[in-house]
Amino acid sequence: MKKILAILLALVLVIGLFAGCSADNQKTEEIDYNLDDVFSAVSFSALDISDDDINYIKEKGTLVVGITDFEPMDYKDANGNWIGFDADMATAFAKWLGVKVQFVEIDWDNKIFELDGKSIDCVWNGMTLTDEVKAAMATSNAYCNNAQVVIVSADKADQYNTVEACKELVFAVEAGSAGAEIAAENGFKVTEVKDQATTLMEVSAGTCDAAIIDKLMAAAMVGEGTSYAKLTYTVDLNSEEYGVGFRKDSKMADALNEFLKQANANGLTQVIAEQYGVQAAIIK
Repeated sequence: MKKILAILLALVLVIGLFAGCSADNQKTEEIDYNLDDVFSAVSFSALDISDDDINYIKEKGTLVVGITDFEPMDYKDANGNWIGFDADMATAFAKWLGVKVQFVEIDWDNKIFELDGKSIDCVWNGMTLTDEVKAAMATSNAYCNNAQVVIVSADKADQYNTVEACKELVFAVEAGSAGAEIAAENGFKVTEVKDQATTLMEVSAGTCDAAIIDKLMAAAMVGEGTSYAKLTYTVDLNSEEYGVGFRKDSKMADALNEFLKQANANGLTQVIAEQYGVQAAIIK
């Protein structure tokens, strides 16, 4: 184990050199590393879980992953390839299963229909483990902590740092998201949009007063050194956990739990989390 971790540490250092990472808070979309090299540096036990859904995925040779544009979990690099913590973990999981990975951008509000209709095989996109999600899908163990936060213009942050003060605002929220749910719970006025990235565009353009997005995304997307330098986040509205969803009664969730256990033990999760700056939120 120590030898494996030493190899991983060396890889992290090499990654940093090739990426040109420094203390200047370089944006994550400029980072590049070779997941194949990282994956090949660790060892895994053979998969010993089988059911109809696992057989279906292995026979077609592709794990189709439903996602949205959600940095730092799933987003496109300069070449149009999907990267991010979730994207890289999904790619590694597919390798472990012995299949290829395919990412499909979905309407988040229709994720359950997409899954049941076999347009996708799983939802792996910083998905909050709500009661609705757990009732409709076979879900993995939680792998990441998160919260929903209020996004406002930085020059108005002092005015909107409590839930009560925020009730006068009109919020942009992603339809069908945990953000939309928490907005309803707090009685906020909302405009629903297609994804979390669009909520930030709405606030930046002034068409909405505020947004509610995931705290991990907020850390990557707003504030100094980002595309939304004039926005900031203020109020944490809740605390929550991320998980991955598969078709109801599928044992794919059990397979992923086994993969995550091994990935945590051999250091793979740590390397990928470090790459995208989400390591503090990872549940091990």
